Amino acid sequence: MTNEESYVSMKPSDPVQTVAYEKEETELSRATDKITALYCRLSNEDSLDGESNSISNQRRILSDYARDRKFPNPVFFIDDGYSGTDFDRPGFQEMLDEIEADHVAVVLTKDLSRLGRNSTMTGMFINITFAKHNVRYIAINDNFDTLNQNSVDNDFAGIRMWFNEFYARDTSRKVRAVVKAKGERGEPLTTFIPFGYIKDPNDPKKWIVDEDAAKVIKRIFALCMEGRGPTQIANLLTEEKVLNITSYYLQEGRNANHPKPADPYHWESRSISDILARREYTGCTVNFKTYSNSIWDKTTRKNPVENQAIFYNTHPAIIDMDTFDKVQELREQRHRRTKSGNTHMFSGIVFCADCKGKMYFSGSHDDPTKWNYTCSNSRGSNSPCTAHFIRAIVLERLVWNYTQRVIELVLRYEAHFRAIMEEKMQTESKAILKVKRKQLEKAEKRIQELDRLFVRTYEDNVAGKLSDERFAAMSHGYEEEQQGLKEAADVLRQEIEVQEQQNQNLDLFIERIQKYTALEELTPYVAHELIKAIYVGAPDKSSGKRRQSIYIQYDLIGFIPLDELMKQETA
Repeated sequence: MTNEESYVSMKPSDPVQTVAYEKEETELSRATDKITALYCRLSNEDSLDGESNSISNQRRILSDYARDRKFPNPVFFIDDGYSGTDFDRPGFQEMLDEIEADHVAVVLTKDLSRLGRNSTMTGMFINITFAKHNVRYIAINDNFDTLNQNSVDNDFAGIRMWFNEFYARDTSRKVRAVVKAKGERGEPLTTFIPFGYIKDPNDPKKWIVDEDAAKVIKRIFALCMEGRGPTQIANLLTEEKVLNITSYYLQEGRNANHPKPADPYHWESRSISDILARREYTGCTVNFKTYSNSIWDKTTRKNPVENQAIFYNTHPAIIDMDTFDKVQELREQRHRRTKSGNTHMFSGIVFCADCKGKMYFSGSHDDPTKWNYTCSNSRGSNSPCTAHFIRAIVLERLVWNYTQRVIELVLRYEAHFRAIMEEKMQTESKAILKVKRKQLEKAEKRIQELDRLFVRTYEDNVAGKLSDERFAAMSHGYEEEQQGLKEAADVLRQEIEVQEQQNQNLDLFIERIQKYTALEELTPYVAHELIKAIYVGAPDKSSGKRRQSIYIQYDLIGFIPLDELMKQETA
């Protein structure tokens, strides 16, 4: 049983570690200085059984038992809200420290399940750890006592421990089944609502926007679109004294996951990264983002996106889907910063037009006019590309001039722009689709052929025409090839789908352009929203002057034939 976000939506456990000495010690023997450990445990599932497993009931049973048999120096160790499948519990670990320090003579529990519900681990602690430190263990309701080795109840202890483990497995299966059903219906499984949202007072299962927090979310995404990384964004919010998430929750009188921070304005880069990666800000419910291998393995692993359940338009969006997707692209580039800490708005999207390699940004100078981009493949004696570079200020001017003309022409001659681009995109898409569809058809044909081959080899193996070893080797090879082909086919289908959506992409690009009718300069935000890549050609000095060409690949639609567009302007 786990408290993972992707599987279980439960109230947080209320762990209580108690080490309390009984007051009525005068009635107990003082024959030894060692303590009697009275261990109590209650999980969220056990609490459903009512008073019988409550901490108060366990305390009473253990206290009465120790007093009646005059066990010395009773000390309680309590874990409230902890599963028996996990032994990393604070109360149990504290008791274990006392045992390993040889401070414990006897350990008492209400029954074997209170000690644990993992039969292997429970048996190891009883038979090895406790025995090694000469600790007597008693499970009262199960009549189990390590002092009575010949007891029939001791012989049945292994079976009881197996049933305790089976109970945990069965409970886990039932809970996972319920959670899976909820998750597949689109009900949010996350225990904690993302920063930026609050529960709808009229429907606790729905989220509404927390306007004040949403402003911070929008600012973080805008800063990322401007080319700032998580550390830079965190430092800026700290400087501007924006309340961090925990401090904001505490100010609003809401529960926080972490204790009150020393500095209410200090932001961690990890918090920024988590915010930038949360698809929930686009109005989606995302379930099954994490998983665990079993009830024994508490490690939370990230689920691939294809295994997650995403439900769109389930609550108001704070960030539009287009901006979110663009931010994910920028985060994947993760361009490096110079030693001086300077960055540039084109870092990570500038490429060499000759070798298609990245061009590295050099901003070590204090003077921005000396910042430049250099081809990464032009270094060394055996470099595959010529040594050429372009100053950042020149690149900015060229990109701005080109983009400014594109914006102006699109706004003035949208119909002509649409006609030219549709013809260009359809021509390119037709050629790409022809190749992709042929590749997909070939892959699907081979997948079906491998199915037939597998059946044939199986029949030969059954008939004795093919040895088991040969059958195993051939079937393994067929399965590996088929799996690779299936993965390649999935990629091809996605690429075909993208090509078939070219008209939608054109509409979206025009919508972006129409937002910048009064644009006076190219900002990092605009550059990242419109431009996918910039290709820089080698300088041409044949005319006696240094001339350099650039080619801009715009997001969604690729390269724009500016010459064709300009014909309309001069017509």
